[in-house]
Amino acid sequence: MSAGGGASPAAGPGAAVALPDRTLTGHVLVAGRAAGSALVCTAPISGWGGIDPATGTITEITHPQRGASFTGRILVMPGAKGSSGWSGQFHLARVMGTAPVAVVTRSVNSKLAVGLVALQVPAIQLDDLDAFVSDGTVLPVSEVTVAGGRVHVRYSPSSGG
Repeated sequence: MSAGGGASPAAGPGAAVALPDRTLTGHVLVAGRAAGSALVCTAPISGWGGIDPATGTITEITHPQRGASFTGRILVMPGAKGSSGWSGQFHLARVMGTAPVAVVTRSVNSKLAVGLVALQVPAIQLDDLDAFVSDGTVLPVSEVTVAGGRVHVRYSPSSGG
């Protein structure tokens, strides 16, 4: 259910490569509007022991984005590892002021759904996250806007070759 497309303009080594903005349509999990920088995760996060709500960081030992902060950012993740800890952890993050401002996910289970309701920020489910990750590499996303059933992705130039 995604729309838009990426571009690979011909550019010499070291030239900036600009990707066109993309707008994707998904399923609203929690209504609302938010905009900000994105923390793009390349692996699911565990709801119990996977985040530290006091610091707003990913703490899961084997997670590729371990140590990264989601505080005040849009958390983009492929999904959550099942745990009833999501509701408690997200509630604590909200109360402690370390919560993300929105969540974009590819898959949602009942545990994550309850956590998103406790978090009380906009959340959307997309069929794929190809606007954020390509071949395992996080794309240079500069800003994401979540509103209604749409996610608008703006990219920053990245240096090529």
